[in-house]
Amino acid sequence: MLAGHYATALLAHQKFPKGTLLYFLIASQLQDLLWFTFHYLGLEQTGPTDVFDTTLNNLAVDMLYSHDLLPQIIWVFIIFLIGKFLFKNTKIGLTGAALVIGHFVLDLFSGHPHHIFGAESQSIGLGNYATDAFMAVAIEAVFCVITLWYFFSQESKKGIQRTTKNKASVVGLFVFGIVFLLTIATTSFREWLKIPEFDTSFNSNVPTLILTYIGMISYLNYFVPKYT
Repeated sequence: MLAGHYATALLAHQKFPKGTLLYFLIASQLQDLLWFTFHYLGLEQTGPTDVFDTTLNNLAVDMLYSHDLLPQIIWVFIIFLIGKFLFKNTKIGLTGAALVIGHFVLDLFSGHPHHIFGAESQSIGLGNYATDAFMAVAIEAVFCVITLWYFFSQESKKGIQRTTKNKASVVGLFVFGIVFLLTIATTSFREWLKIPEFDTSFNSNVPTLILTYIGMISYLNYFVPKYT
């Protein structure tokens, strides 16, 4: 998942609205942020190297340390400790830990294949990015719609009234995420746009992904609190 994980962060922030949004956004995408880190450490090399060649079903990476089951124990514990001591609140730490667990669970339905620990161990989840990318995107779209509906309905019950512009700004991020994934489900941008082969730094895969994630986190961290 891409956008779906951010949706879970909004629900967590709704329960603890004071200064927690950035923490919850990072917690919701922790495994993917770790994946990028491990890529540069040479532990989870990612291909294709050219972002214009990338599709959901040809993205090749062994997410041993970031996404396999056993390392989740470590990541859950770290996020819990950060939340507990940063906010001096055990419940916030537990909620952050729940987001990390939620990321793993959601990926079982809409994501890359994961394992207990290592490619030779038992595979976990449907691995729909590789086997049925459009189904993976459909699952994420439905999840986002339900989660955002619940988020906005709970705000209304609490008397929080967002402007139409602000609500459209928040929803637009999730629409972008779904459309983006749908566009590259099985066909790359190079195929769509007939882009010729070239080699410059800006079309490298992982740096582009990092900028996308940072952009989405920054966007939501800006627009979600500005509901008036």
